[in-house]
Amino acid sequence: MINADPQELAKFGELAHRWWDVDSEFKPLHQINPLRLDWIAGHSSIAGKTALDVGCGGGILSDSLARRGAQTLGIDLSTKPLKVAQLHAMEAGTEGVEYREIAVEALAQERPASFDLVTCMEMLEHVPDPASVVQACADLVKPGGWVFFSTLNRNLKSFMLAIVGAEYMLKMLPAGTHEYARFIRPSELAQFCRDAGLELQSSRGLTYNPLTQRYSLGADTDVNYMLACRKPVIV
Repeated sequence: MINADPQELAKFGELAHRWWDVDSEFKPLHQINPLRLDWIAGHSSIAGKTALDVGCGGGILSDSLARRGAQTLGIDLSTKPLKVAQLHAMEAGTEGVEYREIAVEALAQERPASFDLVTCMEMLEHVPDPASVVQACADLVKPGGWVFFSTLNRNLKSFMLAIVGAEYMLKMLPAGTHEYARFIRPSELAQFCRDAGLELQSSRGLTYNPLTQRYSLGADTDVNYMLACRKPVIV
């Protein structure tokens, strides 16, 4: 059984042609990408590293990691976004990035402990078994390497802002993009990480100001949040 929801894959596949349109449904991803990229760089150097972007979609983060000097592999199970990512890399002349259609669990069996950096952004809330993805990410990173996750908190505030506000009132995302029951509390994700043998290093929240239409990083993890983890070196 592949750890993926066919409806979720189809949903993002139908929007694939708009992935690199900065004024499309993917505008929020383009807006937060520099913030999360700098946050990653604040924990680990990127240039000269091997990086894996899990659930890469159309390649927004993968492309940026490669442009920062990482030899980057982006993986996803939705065919159309991957083709868009590959096309964009060719058109933009991005070097050091490749894309592959494969489940993260399958890649973990094939290439354990192969990457200095593993990112899994805005993906865990779309799969049936997020703990399995976390474990695979932990298996794929080298000892001493970093794993970065981002997802949505599960509480009334996140329901009102991420679903009611973003999808239905502000129309920032297509209605039905997120399913509240799949949101993950930071304590739950932290436990997934510990169970996978990762050590939690830091957390950060992403907040959106509808007046300025800008995102910012801060201590508020009530809605969007990120966790940075490290795989311990066994001596």
